[in-house]
Amino acid sequence: MALRLGDTAPNFTAETTEGTIDFHQWLGTGWGILFSHPADFTPVCTTELGAAAKLKPEFDKRSVKCVAISVDPLSSHQGWIGDINETQSCSMNFPIIADPDRTVSNLYDMIHPNADSTFTVRSVFVIGPDKKVKLTLTYPASTGRNFLEILRVIDSLQLTAQFRVATPANWENGNDCIITPAVKDAEIPALFPKGARHVKPYLRYTPQPNR
Repeated sequence: MALRLGDTAPNFTAETTEGTIDFHQWLGTGWGILFSHPADFTPVCTTELGAAAKLKPEFDKRSVKCVAISVDPLSSHQGWIGDINETQSCSMNFPIIADPDRTVSNLYDMIHPNADSTFTVRSVFVIGPDKKVKLTLTYPASTGRNFLEILRVIDSLQLTAQFRVATPANWENGNDCIITPAVKDAEIPALFPKGARHVKPYLRYTPQPNR
């Protein structure tokens, strides 16, 4: 069965380009992103790994670890890293899991037979410090992921885990947030000292609490 939001992310032990990892232990007390690639030495995947590597300082600021996976073996990954660094003007700085027996891919339901019976689709799992799945995204093999959007979602997830707010459509870090419906008007002054803008009884905005 596919993983759903709030499920515990399955643990596993796997070989990676940075050594053997126990996934939960490797994540530690921070956040994690696990994202899959259909195959090594493919053009879209090469650009994605380069993009993620360049954004590592942004992930680090948010205490987020990245790890990629494909069904190719470790020797293939190690050869591919040279191409990624060369063509994307980067230095790979996070591990790629080797999953030739598809153990991890099947644990996370990354192989969709109606799309391709052999290779993984472009899955994304954001995992919280509690090891629960906070976000799932699935892209077709032909569409590269937007890692700035993934960062934006992480900003929202980390904000809403700390404060009783939600983020509106097209929200960016620093924009006003929505006060969740469970918060009563009488609670607002204590919870949101920056004040609130009431548009409807169910639609109340407040400046981002942690900015």
